[in-house]
Amino acid sequence: MQTKIEKIDSSSALAIKIIETQDENELDFLSFREKLSYANISHQEKKREWATARMAIRDALDVLHVPYPGFFKDEHGKSQTMNGHGYMSLSHTMGYAGAIYHRDNPVGIDMDLIREKILRIGFRFLDQSELDFLAKDPLDYTMAWSAKESIFKCQGKRGVSFRENILLEPFDSKTGIIKGKIRGTDFTDHHYTVQVRVISDVVLTYTIW
Repeated sequence: MQTKIEKIDSSSALAIKIIETQDENELDFLSFREKLSYANISHQEKKREWATARMAIRDALDVLHVPYPGFFKDEHGKSQTMNGHGYMSLSHTMGYAGAIYHRDNPVGIDMDLIREKILRIGFRFLDQSELDFLAKDPLDYTMAWSAKESIFKCQGKRGVSFRENILLEPFDSKTGIIKGKIRGTDFTDHHYTVQVRVISDVVLTYTIW
């Protein structure tokens, strides 16, 4: 899989790309501000991740026939469009970069490598009720972490604790859907439906507000 592009509906799309070195000419679509950001990244692997994620969001936009607007990070670290229209989210993990765009609603996307060590840190991001229903399995724990990350990105504000504020309902790792909510914040009453995919040894999740 070099690139996977999925049109979710008429207003949203996602794209996943294999991280690789990009030819400078392939990045001409970036805004001037983004080109400066790219030039200031000294670590070569981070440059590849950054560039591949931007190419992924461009691919998602192309499917929707939306011109690339350029993006910047706000005070909460969330990516925003430079023209003020639409919502996007980016993620990357070892080997892959992903992006999602929606014309009207906030979105969140996350990609995480499935690793055994996540079992040792589950208590840091899981509520006791989640620890009780989750199988002691790296896949289930990674799905839970990734779902919370997507919800966190979708709500877009700092200061939200994965363990204290984001609560997941019991889920079956085979169903492809995780439901969750944020509690104890201004968004307490909002419920999220997170879509889950497993690509090789990577968990991909995304949610739309």
